[in-house]
Amino acid sequence: MDIKITKTTTPKEKPQGKLGFGRIFTDHMFVMDYTRGKGWHDPRIVPYEDITLSPASMVFHYGQEMFEGLKAYRGADGKAYLFRPDMNGKRTNDTNDRLCIPQLPVEDFVQAVKAVVEVDQDWIPTDPGTSLYIRPFIIATEPFLGVDVSETFLFMIILSPSGAYYENGLEPVGIWIEDDYVRAVRGGMGFAKTGGNYAASLAAQVKAHDDGYSQVLWLDGVERKYIEEVGAMNIFFKIDGKVVTPMLNGSILPGITRNSVLELCRSWGLPTEERRISVDELLQAQKEGKLEEVFGTGTAAVISPVGKLRYKDDVMVIGDGKIGELSQKLYDTVTGIQLGTLEDTFGWRVPVE
Repeated sequence: MDIKITKTTTPKEKPQGKLGFGRIFTDHMFVMDYTRGKGWHDPRIVPYEDITLSPASMVFHYGQEMFEGLKAYRGADGKAYLFRPDMNGKRTNDTNDRLCIPQLPVEDFVQAVKAVVEVDQDWIPTDPGTSLYIRPFIIATEPFLGVDVSETFLFMIILSPSGAYYENGLEPVGIWIEDDYVRAVRGGMGFAKTGGNYAASLAAQVKAHDDGYSQVLWLDGVERKYIEEVGAMNIFFKIDGKVVTPMLNGSILPGITRNSVLELCRSWGLPTEERRISVDELLQAQKEGKLEEVFGTGTAAVISPVGKLRYKDDVMVIGDGKIGELSQKLYDTVTGIQLGTLEDTFGWRVPVE
């Protein structure tokens, strides 16, 4: 792509102190249009600003939109790096297929991410646990109130210097296993990265927060007995020495950190299983002292140890509420590869320039 770059004439002051997550935005953004019959066109990087859309834009009425999430890091050598951006590009197209959004070549996705990060790379924070969060997204923009596939779309990438997703960093979180609402079913959009999945999770999330829990762990939408995923993460269990995670079945997001953790565990010779896991199996494993660790994986949090699981009237305390040895090792390894302090034998780290 031939990307036109227009730089801001009024750069913003860089943030100081605690960053939080997803509330601060850089000076520039990437924008590209799609028109049926013309394809993707006019790729550009422009100053970060509000956008103007018709009130009839189809994204507002029928939810035809998708998004991705990845990060840029300042390496130990001072250069900017991404982590497996091609996987985000491939997942973008899997989501696009489900939502009737036009395909976006993976190489164009990666080029766009690299280009906007390069322009704003001086926004990449360097404090421990910080990174530049990257949010690519596509929205339907055709002004039409009929239920149909939009003929026009907008692909954008915005950037946000951020700290840890959870305020307490690697301190184990409490997870509420939801036994009333469901998030997704096979044949639906559970595997896609789209806002509707997250909107469906909000009511349960509020309920969990009101009871002192950080996140919701969803059960399957049919039998309501098999573990699926957490609202913002995939979930892993270390049960009697084995690393177990729910298999991808069409209602679970195929997480890139999930995939990385599985590859790491296998490279270390740890037995791993991708299969159905019932909540009853978890309760039994806890009673028998075999539930050794629980942790979530995701771009935002990387590794999030779980210290407490609630299901109805049962509250399971995991590892005395402390981070487990494997959780810590995985966090140190993934972030070490991302930052360049550990050797990247997998080829996951991609330079921006």
